Amino acid sequence: MTARLSLYQKAENELYKMDSSVKTKFYDFCHQFRLDPDHPSLDLKPLKGDGRIFRAKIDRAYRALLARAGVGADGIQQWLIVAVRHRKDVYDQLSVAVNRVTGEIEFVDLGVVGQSVLQRAGLQLTPTTDDQDAPVPDQQAVPAEPAPVVTEQPAAPAEPFLTGCTPEDLRRLGVADALIDVVLTVTTEEELDQLIAGAPRLTAEILTGLGSGMSVDEVEREITQPASAELEPGFENDMAAALTRTAVTTVDDDIRNVLAEGDFRAWKVYLHPTQRRTVERNYSGPARVSGGPGTGKTIVALHRVARLATALPPGHGKPILLTTYTKNLTSDLRSRLTSLMDPALLGRIDIKHIDQLAQNVLNENTAPGAQRVLTSHDRALDVLREVLFEYDEQRWDAEFLFDEWEQIVLGQSLATRQDYFKARRAGMGRALNRPERAAIWKLLDQFTLRLGGMGRETWAQAAERAARYEMERARKVRDRAERKAEIGGDLTHLDDNSSAMRYLRHRYRHIVVDEAQDLSPAHWKMLRAMVASGPNDLFIASDTHQRIYDRQVTLSTVGVNIRGRSSKLTLSYRTTQEILDQAARVVRGATYDDLDDGTDTLDGYHSLLHGPAPDYVSCADWTDEITQLAEALKQWRKDIAQPAEDGTVRDPSGTMAVCVTDGEMAGRVATDLEMKHGITTATLTKDGPQGGGEVHIGTMHRFKGLEYQKLAVVGASDGVLPRTALIEKYATTDPKRYERELKKSRNQLFVAATRARDALRISWHGRPSPFLPL
Repeated sequence: MTARLSLYQKAENELYKMDSSVKTKFYDFCHQFRLDPDHPSLDLKPLKGDGRIFRAKIDRAYRALLARAGVGADGIQQWLIVAVRHRKDVYDQLSVAVNRVTGEIEFVDLGVVGQSVLQRAGLQLTPTTDDQDAPVPDQQAVPAEPAPVVTEQPAAPAEPFLTGCTPEDLRRLGVADALIDVVLTVTTEEELDQLIAGAPRLTAEILTGLGSGMSVDEVEREITQPASAELEPGFENDMAAALTRTAVTTVDDDIRNVLAEGDFRAWKVYLHPTQRRTVERNYSGPARVSGGPGTGKTIVALHRVARLATALPPGHGKPILLTTYTKNLTSDLRSRLTSLMDPALLGRIDIKHIDQLAQNVLNENTAPGAQRVLTSHDRALDVLREVLFEYDEQRWDAEFLFDEWEQIVLGQSLATRQDYFKARRAGMGRALNRPERAAIWKLLDQFTLRLGGMGRETWAQAAERAARYEMERARKVRDRAERKAEIGGDLTHLDDNSSAMRYLRHRYRHIVVDEAQDLSPAHWKMLRAMVASGPNDLFIASDTHQRIYDRQVTLSTVGVNIRGRSSKLTLSYRTTQEILDQAARVVRGATYDDLDDGTDTLDGYHSLLHGPAPDYVSCADWTDEITQLAEALKQWRKDIAQPAEDGTVRDPSGTMAVCVTDGEMAGRVATDLEMKHGITTATLTKDGPQGGGEVHIGTMHRFKGLEYQKLAVVGASDGVLPRTALIEKYATTDPKRYERELKKSRNQLFVAATRARDALRISWHGRPSPFLPL
């Protein structure tokens, strides 16, 4: 090999949209270039505008644009492919540079800028001369038309759109040098959006922030500073060092299979500089990253796992735990992590959902045949209702007592009545005096005994028991360490082989938690005990706006101190700004905690993507709602399957979804769509989609962590969202719980709305939900 090739993100995106025949030729080009960049068939030549960019032939019609990126440590010349273009779209004014803030290589294409903006900036694009090629018939190329004769009329000077910005401001913020003059000539929001769409990523974020009304100082604080890197003098000329700071894909022989599958973008999970700093930082203790939907929290968590794995000493165990709340999210994490890591390192990661982890602990600490059977929430409530009936207790209903049991008794691991008398009940609603607590403790004690006599326990009980086992294990580890410090020497003779204690140490070296806002206090106590306190012990990804289970946790009370080690992501990579604006209105006005006695907001949350505004559809009745839904789904199917310019047709299966409030409604929608309208469906379960239908259907809980190109929310009616019949009684008897239930419903709608990437449709019949931003 005489040259090493890497692929810039913009080039990757362009390849993703091209015909498979072009992708195959691109692979052949890469293979030839790595063997001999100077081979005559490649016709490698510098552009006239920026001598650092070269163009080379892929075939008669397409060109690869490359930049020299220095020489690697092994002495091999490095090249970065910055674009793949039809030859008619190659201009001399293309340029590359090293960004003064991030130190990354940036590719700037003025061809995406509106012609009127270029004229005001005094710029004119010159197509690169390609003398060796005769005209090529190409169905993708647009035939040249005679330029119309235009009589120029003097126009009134328009005010710049970004008022109050100077060239020095834009340069300090990190806007690409080649775009600064152009930015200052933009006069409308539409022109700015056009410029943002083709700008390097940091420039696009800065301009989006300024365009949305953020001040220069706010943009510098929230966008520029988190992305900044420490750069040595002369960095702007060191392309080799810049390449190490740039998110690229290494082009090797493995790319052939990816190109053949036509799913180029899925090959790599992109990590933005703002995210990379969070991933690569060494923390002195537990750390947390927060952010709204689509900001890349899960991507950060996955890259964090990969980074920690590469730093492990040699071995064969699994010292890193990656966990989340549900089974289907765990499967998704495993699949995505596979694309990021070497299989050998992947084998050192323990990937389990939190309740599976608790069950493993209980199985290790329970004699064969003595395991308790897990019971559902509804069945446990029935048992509690039986206890209330037998005691003729009418002061509290079963739902209130069950909540008290899970949140306070189990959540704080209260073992005695005296412990319960002293327990704090912050956020639980109605106050309880000492006699009331005594009565409640008696009822809950009978309820617990009743479950135990049946050989059953709830998921919350299981988590609390597992936490106690792990806390006892941690105590023994601590005692052993203290004993060793006192007397020194080898203490292997003190190992305790009971309760899975053959090797007296913590289970994990590092723990990474995704969707952390849904974990209970018992879950946190178990995790805290599973890893020794110290550098990089716990890494947490969370967003309390997406909390759809009623679990209030302050991390400091369960031994997880994140003070000074928190970061926030504000840029959404998934959802359009139009959808974000509407989704944010759903939760506006409510107060959200930050898991650490503070508050969290969606301030600064924004997207670089744009699309149509969400559709709000009022229907006459259920039949009308399903009929209109079916019509929308058929139109979406037609839009998605529309042949692209290169003739390829995309399969719409799995790109569309319908979200509902409960399982009964999900079944009803699926039946009506298939039986009355001929639309096949697949139901979302904890194990993923079941069935081969083209439209996925599931409850709002099941959509957690998923995304779809087009999504419909059905049945968003008052009385359904929220369930007025179930919670209205709390409005007078327990106002704080009533507010918690309302917030939980808001969060469910917020989660559902932000699963949509390009199109969101919300419908109802009767009165609309009061949460809808109408």
